[in-house]
Formats: sequence, structure tokens, C-alpha cells
Amino acid sequence: MPLTYRDFSVSGLFDGDTTHYGNMGFQWPSLDQYVNIWELKGRVLVIAEKPKAAKKIAEALSSGFLVRKYNGIPYYEIIRGGLQLIIASAAGHLYELHTSVDGYPVFEYSWVPAYVVSEEKKYTKSYLDLLSSLFKKCQYYVNACDYDIEGSVIGYLLIKFHGDAGRALRAKFSSLMPQEIMASFSRLTPLDYNMIDAGLCRHELDWIWGINISRALMKALYLSARKKITLSAGRVQTPTLKYIVDYETERRIFVPLPQYNVSVVLRKGDQSFLAEYSANPVISESEAKSIKKSLESAGYLVVKQYEVVSQSISPPPPFNLGDLQEEAARIYGFSPMKTQSIAERLYLDALISYPRTNSQKLPPTLNYREILSKLAKITTYSGLISRLLSETRGVLRPREGEKEDPAHPAIYPTGVLPQRLTRDQTAIYDLIVRRFLAAFASPARVLHVKVMLVTPDGLFTFRSKGLTVEYLGWMVYYPFHKPSSKFLPALRVGDRLEVKKVIIRETYSKPAPRLKKIDILRWMEGAGLGTESTRAIIIEKLFERGYLKTTKTGIDVSELGVGVVEVIKKFFPDLASVELTRTFEVLMNDIMRGIRRRKEVLEEAKKVIKDLLSKFDSCINDVGLLLARKLSLIDNYEKCSIPGCRGESYKLGLCKNHYLAYEAVLKGYEEWKARKDVPFSDYVHKIARMKSTGKYVKDVLQHYILRKEVRKT
Repeated sequence: MPLTYRDFSVSGLFDGDTTHYGNMGFQWPSLDQYVNIWELKGRVLVIAEKPKAAKKIAEALSSGFLVRKYNGIPYYEIIRGGLQLIIASAAGHLYELHTSVDGYPVFEYSWVPAYVVSEEKKYTKSYLDLLSSLFKKCQYYVNACDYDIEGSVIGYLLIKFHGDAGRALRAKFSSLMPQEIMASFSRLTPLDYNMIDAGLCRHELDWIWGINISRALMKALYLSARKKITLSAGRVQTPTLKYIVDYETERRIFVPLPQYNVSVVLRKGDQSFLAEYSANPVISESEAKSIKKSLESAGYLVVKQYEVVSQSISPPPPFNLGDLQEEAARIYGFSPMKTQSIAERLYLDALISYPRTNSQKLPPTLNYREILSKLAKITTYSGLISRLLSETRGVLRPREGEKEDPAHPAIYPTGVLPQRLTRDQTAIYDLIVRRFLAAFASPARVLHVKVMLVTPDGLFTFRSKGLTVEYLGWMVYYPFHKPSSKFLPALRVGDRLEVKKVIIRETYSKPAPRLKKIDILRWMEGAGLGTESTRAIIIEKLFERGYLKTTKTGIDVSELGVGVVEVIKKFFPDLASVELTRTFEVLMNDIMRGIRRRKEVLEEAKKVIKDLLSKFDSCINDVGLLLARKLSLIDNYEKCSIPGCRGESYKLGLCKNHYLAYEAVLKGYEEWKARKDVPFSDYVHKIARMKSTGKYVKDVLQHYILRKEVRKT
């Protein structure tokens, strides 16, 4: 039977008390001591997080392991003297939080087998049955799951529900290389209770936050429309969705503005180059024409300043997960989740170190020369490695970044030679290897040339820049940031340069580009929301929930997503508060550092949720009505006059978003008049045809402003 909430309570499941160790005839270690696995006697169950990791551990600990199977699932035995090691695998999380209590607020829950909660997790039953039977046969247990919050929780829950946490140890390794696994099993520690406690807290916090707010939203909708529709909100998910909706709203109310650029083709002897007018503030069309006339009249520009600067560009640090996801998105267009999944696969194949890390530092104990020697067997890298060793004279000191991770170093290739990688796996592996090589290389040198030129009367200033790569340095190994060269002839102050041609370009300002998944991940990282492991997963959930959708140019927000955010912003904005979410992230980090207890954090969260739900209940009917309108479930309200819009009339017969677009049109015209003298009618017809004009603006132009213009005529 699953444990009840009373069993699961902080004092019942675990509350940081590490004084309950038993010794079973063995002197159990204190928190700062180590245990060598080979000193134990009896049966020891080693729990890996994934099947492939279990096999790697068995191979590392003995060449003479036995392979056994249970319902087709392999597990491994190693017998040495009086010690019998049994190595078996979980399949990720085998337990999930669940409640049998209806309604909200609900704070009673228990950990139950994942296959009970989720149809998609039915396959995990065989893994849990196997582990349950093996626990009964063993006296000691080693959590050898990934050394992070999730791995600590996965192993701990299995040990807690099927074994005895007082007889459990922790293996800590950052790669599945045999020597590292062997070293970790000779230095086993007591369970990492601070990490376990922080992990349990994160799961509980996300669960009570998500289930209570989601149930509240669904109840509100049911009361108004008598429809049962699945809606969800989350502690990290909701502020992330709000950021995306706010960003997209700004795009949808965007009005393009005319802008004028004056450039001049200058000639020195038989060499020509382009210089741009330094416009600050933005110039109007008439000003641009005046500048052109002045240039053509003068016939030349004078060099006022000429500067040549050599810049040293340091190598980039080795990858952490966020940096790898960003580069894979920039270079290959991979989503953060795709990059993370590929990196985890490479880790399980022992090709790279553990990828879910925030560190930009390599371990000083790592044998860099040995790794390079192994990588040199790969044709793609052999020449590069020979060059690197020659360049560094064999002295390998990596350039590292500022970010650290208490659990794992930066991502590095182990030197194991890859076999049969897919094209996408090869692409990620190649990035990691090249970034690793670049970290040891010398800085690149780039020559910047800057010139400032003025008209003879000194009224107008033009500038031009040149760039030359003097020395590639680390860019030889990691060429993905190599800048493009731009020619500029050698000049001297006082030189007169002939004006060959003057060009006026009329362009229009553009909205911010559509967000991509990597943009969202980087925003979450900067806002302090989520972890390296969870950010990509949360982004994917927003798509699964139907809040976001993919277009050819990036991410768009569905009406459901807009509606949920509108409800939250209007009725209880604290729910979408980045500050509130970040506060709890800090509190969970405090748990991991051992300066705060899980119970305190959970009680604080419950208080916040109760207060939110109390305010929610006071306006539940209004919430339900707004959601029902957005989902086209009811029609008995005064709608926005824009066809197809489900928003409620706010001002002038427009919903709030379309009214903001209307204001943007009026404000935009004032700026247009200052830059380009056009009548209002010409202005609105022009922007109505432009692709860069925001969606809400186009709606207002087509169905509101232009209709009025037609009626006037």
C-alpha cells in the first residue's frame, strides 16, 4: 500500500535527521568519511538511474559479472569473497506524488508508483517489481543514480520504501568512465540528505502549486460554462507563460516607423568603401535629403579620426548545459530539449561527462593529455590536437568561466571513441569536443579599424569600421564565432576622400523577433527560474498544454495561453510573479546548503497558496466567465467589435489588447509626421499593408479605423 500523507510528512519521510544509521556489524561512516565498497560483506544492491548506466557500472567494477534477467530486464551480479554486488536499474522516476482528495486546497498526498498515476509509465512496473524483490535480499544499498537532485530523489525513495536508509550509501561520479566509477565506489559516502531534502521539496512544491491552482481554474470554468476542460498552472510554468504572452503582445501592437539612413561611397585612389551617417537622434526624410545635397555640393569628406586597435579575444569556457543548448540552437536550430536529450544519450554511452551541470570549470584532476591522445585517434580531430599540443608545448591550462556547480564540472569529452552516432548526435558531440579543445588554445587577435569623417563645414559626421582577423588562435578549434572580415583602406587624419555616390535608404523599424525555445530558456535562467534539468521540460509542457504553438518564424501564443495569463494578471497577479517564484528557488537552494529545513519552506508555500486561493474564490465567477469567453464556450457578453475576437469590450468597443493597438496607431502617427510628412489616411493604408505591422494593429486598422475612413468619404 502507498504511504499516506501522515507517513509522508516531513518528520515521517525525512527531515534532515542523519543520526539513524545502523551498522549491521560494520562501522558506519560519519558524514565526512568514506566507505570502500570492497570492505563490505553480504549482499549490496546498487541502484542505477537508467539500464545503460547499470551495465556501465557493472563493466567498470568487474570483468567477470553475471547477467541475469527479470521479465526481460537485465541486472548484474558480482561476487568477490564475502561480498555479493547486485546492480539493477530504475527507469527514471518510479514514484510520483498523488492524492485521493478532491477539490482544493489540497495538501494531503503520498508517493505512489508512477505506473499507478500515469498510463504512460506502465512500463515502469517491471522495474519496480524487480527492485522490490532485490531489496528484500540485500543488507546494504548504494544509490548510484545521477549525482543531482533528481538522481538523489529517485534512489532515496526506492531505498526508503523498500529498504533501510540507515544502511544506504551514495556513489558520486561525473562520467561513466570505468576509472571514475571505480574511484567513486572506493569513496562511497552517506546519503546526500541536503540534496535529497531539496529535491523532495521541489517536487512537493511544484505539485501542491500546480494541482491547487489548476483545480481552481478548472472549477471556475466549470461553474461558468458547465464544461470539464483540463487547464494547468505551475510555480515556474505560469510566470514563464506570462513572459511569453507579454512579449508577444508587444509584437502584436507594434507599429513600424520610417527611418532614414544616409550612406556615402568614398574613394581613395582605386579603393572604395562605404561610410554611414551618424544619426542621433533619428533623422527625418527632409533632413536626409538636406544631408545628401550638402555632400554632393562639397564633393569630399575629411578624415577627422583614424584608429587601429588590436583586440585579444579569450577562448570560450567549456560548456555547461545552458551554453551548449544556446550554441546548438544558434548553429543547428536544435531545441533545448533536443540538445539535452542528445547530451544525456552521449553521457550514457560514456562519451561525455554528466551534461546537466551549470559549471564552466574543468576538474584539475582530469588527465587532459590522456583525453586528447584518445581523441586524436578520430581523424576529424587528429590534426587539430597535434596543432594544439604544439601550440601549448604540452602545457594544458584550460580557460574557465565563472559559473560553478557543486555536483559536477563543465561538460567534457571522455576520450571514449564514438560508434555509430546519428547525424544529430555527431553534431552535439563535435561541439563539445571542439569547445574542449578551444579552452586550452591561445587567444585570438582581431584588428579593428575605425574612421570618423566630416563634411568640410563640420556639420555632418560619417563613420566606418573595418575588421581583420590577425590570429585565429582558439577559433581554429571552435570556428563557430569567427567574425567576418571587412576591408577599410589605410588612412591618415586630414585625408580628403572623394564622394563617389550618396545613397538615401528608407527602411522601417521591425518588431522584436519571435521568441525561440532557447530564448525562453535563457530568460528563465536569467530570471532564476527552474534548474538546468527542468527548464527545457517546462518549455515543452507549455506546448503540450496548448498554450504555445510553433510557426515558421518562431513561437506563437494560443488564445488559451493568452486567456490563462489574462485571468492570472487580472485576478491574482502574484501567481505569475517572477519574484515570488525566485524566492522559493532561493529557499530550496538554502535547503541544499543545509541552512534551512524543508518543513519551513513547505509551510510558507502552503500559506501563500491558501492566500492566493482565498482571493481567487472571492472572484471565481468572474474568472470562469473570462476563461469561458476565451474558449468560445459562452456568448452572452459585450464582445470586442473586432470580428473573431473573444475579448470583452474595454473602451470604444474594443477589448484591452485591441485598444492598446488603437492607441499605438495614434501614437505612431505622431512619430510618422515628424519623420515623413504624410496624411493620416495614407499612413494607415501604408501600415495596414506592411508585413511587420502587429496583428492587433492590423485588426484595428481593417475593422475599425479604415471602416471609419470609408464612412467619412
